[in-house]
Amino acid sequence: MNWQVIAPLVFFLVAIFATGWIASRQRDKSSGFLNDYFLGGRELGGFVLAMTMVATYGSASSFLGGPGTAYTMGFGWVLLAMTQVVTGYFVLLILGKKFAILARRYQALTLIDFLKARYNSPVVAILSAFAIVIFLFSAMTAQWVGGARLIETVTGLSYTSALFIFVISVLVYVTTGGFRAVALTDAVQGTIMVIGTTILLIAVIIAGGGVPNIMQDLLTENPNLVTPYGSNGNLSAAYVSSFWILVGVGVVGLPQIAVRAMSYKTSRGMHRALVIGTIVTGFIMLNMHLIGVFARAVKPGIEVADTVIPVIALDILPPWLAGIVLAAPLAAIMSTVDSLLLLVSSSVVKDVYLGYIQPNASMKTVKRMSFGVTAVLGTIVFLLAVNPPELLIFLNLFAFGGLEAAFIWPIVLGLYWKYGNKYGAIASMVTGIGTYIALHFYNTANGNLLDIHTVVIPVVLSLIAYIVFSLAIKREVYRY
Repeated sequence: MNWQVIAPLVFFLVAIFATGWIASRQRDKSSGFLNDYFLGGRELGGFVLAMTMVATYGSASSFLGGPGTAYTMGFGWVLLAMTQVVTGYFVLLILGKKFAILARRYQALTLIDFLKARYNSPVVAILSAFAIVIFLFSAMTAQWVGGARLIETVTGLSYTSALFIFVISVLVYVTTGGFRAVALTDAVQGTIMVIGTTILLIAVIIAGGGVPNIMQDLLTENPNLVTPYGSNGNLSAAYVSSFWILVGVGVVGLPQIAVRAMSYKTSRGMHRALVIGTIVTGFIMLNMHLIGVFARAVKPGIEVADTVIPVIALDILPPWLAGIVLAAPLAAIMSTVDSLLLLVSSSVVKDVYLGYIQPNASMKTVKRMSFGVTAVLGTIVFLLAVNPPELLIFLNLFAFGGLEAAFIWPIVLGLYWKYGNKYGAIASMVTGIGTYIALHFYNTANGNLLDIHTVVIPVVLSLIAYIVFSLAIKREVYRY
C-alpha cells in the first residue's frame, strides 16, 4: 500500500464519521424524531441545501463514468454533460416555495407523504414506494460497487475488503445521524469535489504542456475528438438535445432530489441555494469532463474508461496530493449512496410501516425501526455488491429515467394544475414506468427510436395519460 495516498482518504473518512456523530448530538428534539431524522428538521440553510443537492446528484457517473466516456468520445460528450448545469436551478425554481409550503401543510416528511396527501390515494403511495425501492435499490448497489472499486484501485486491498470499508463508513454516519448527517456530510463532500476537481484539472493541463498542445495532440489522433459529434460521429443533435430531459428538467422527478426542496428553512436560503447549486454543478461537470478529454492526450491507451480519473491522478500527482484529489470521487459516490439509502429507508419505515402496517407505533419502536431498517438495507446491498450480477448495472442505467417517467408529472402538475387527481397520477405513473422499460428493451435491441434518449417518449406519454385520465374520470377542482 502507498500510505501517502491512503492517509488523506483515511482522514476524509474520519471527518465524515465525526460529522455524523456531531449531527446525531445536535438532533432537534422539538421537531420530532421523524421530522429530524428524515428531513433534518427543515432547517437547511442556502449553502448546505445547495451542496447537498449537488453532492446527491454527483455520483460515480459524474466523477468516474462521465470523464471515462469523455476520454473515449471527446468534446461531444462534454457538451452533452453540460445539460446537467440546470439541475439544481430547475428543481428549486419549479418546486420552489409552493412545494415546501404544501409539504409543511400536509406534514409530509417524504415525497410519498406529499403524493399521498395531494391525491388522497393509497394506490399512489404504494406505487411510489414500489418504484423508489426497486429502482433506487438497484442504483444504490451499483454505486457501492463503484465506491469499492475505487478504494480497491487506490489501496491495493481486495475488493471485498474495500467494499466492507465503504459500507461501514456510510452506514455509521447515516444510521446515527439521519438526514442532518447526510446534509452536513454532503456539504463537506461537495466542497471536496470542487477542490479535487480544480487540482486535477490544473495538473492535467500542466502535464499535457498546456491547452494548445493538448488540443493539437487530440487533433492529430482523431479530429472528431474536438467536434460536437463524438469520436465516431455518432452523437447527433437530437440525441444530445434529448439529454435535457434526462439530466436537466427531468431531475425534478427524482425523489432524492425533490425531497431536498422540502428541507430548507427560509425562502432566502432557497434563493441562495439556487444560485450556488447552479454555479457549483456547472463547475464540477464542465471540469471533470474536460479532465477526461485532456487525459487522452496526457496518457493515451487507458483500456478501462472508468479508471481514467484514478489512473491519471496517481500518474501525474504526488502520492499525498493524489490521495486528496481521489477523495473527490469517493465523496461523490458516498454522498449519492447515503441519500439513496435514507430515501429507501424512509419509504419502508414512514410510508409503508407507519402508513399501513402499524400507524400507532410508539416513538421508541419507530426509532428502532428507522435505525434497524437503514442498517439492514445497507447489509443487503453489501451482500448483493459482493458479487453483483450484470442486471444491477443494467438497472442502474435506466433507474433515474424510470423514476423521472414515474414521478415528474404527479409532482409538477400536482402542484400547479387544479384538475389533477389520483386517476391521472396513477395512469401517469403506470404509463411512464411501463413504456420506459419496454422502450429501453426495444432500443437496446434495435437502436434508439427517433435517435433520442429512451426517457423522452415515456415522459411525453405519461403527461398525456395524466391529463386525459384526470379530465375523463371524476373531473373536479382540487383546493390547495
